[in-house]
Amino acid sequence: MNKNPIQSSIWMAERAILLIIAVATIGATIIELIRIIDVMTVNLSDLFLLFIYAEVLGMVGVFYKDNRIPVTLPIIIAITALTRMIILQSKGLDAINIIFEASGILLLSVAAYIMSLKEKMSLTKLKIRKESE
Repeated sequence: MNKNPIQSSIWMAERAILLIIAVATIGATIIELIRIIDVMTVNLSDLFLLFIYAEVLGMVGVFYKDNRIPVTLPIIIAITALTRMIILQSKGLDAINIIFEASGILLLSVAAYIMSLKEKMSLTKLKIRKESE
């Protein structure tokens, strides 16, 4: 770890916040599962919400493993959230609003694809650099 006290403080705060996010996500998951059991009905929107919770936990786990969050993970979470919104609101929405939300999903998908290509290129460059040393 760095000796700089400001960087150390930021590093510790970042980890503490991510721990709070993980605990809150687990709590929200438990509450949602209790609600599903209570009403004895599982809707597609419930599954998307649980998937969002799983992705958030996965993102926190990746951070603790690699000390970085791949930018594609939050993009995937945003795609899932928009998809859930469409499912929840599709009956009462105008068609144009659904087209806008679907366009947002398409835009985020393209961004995730581009970022995954960038990450692959960066990893390839890093591998080549290590091999040449």
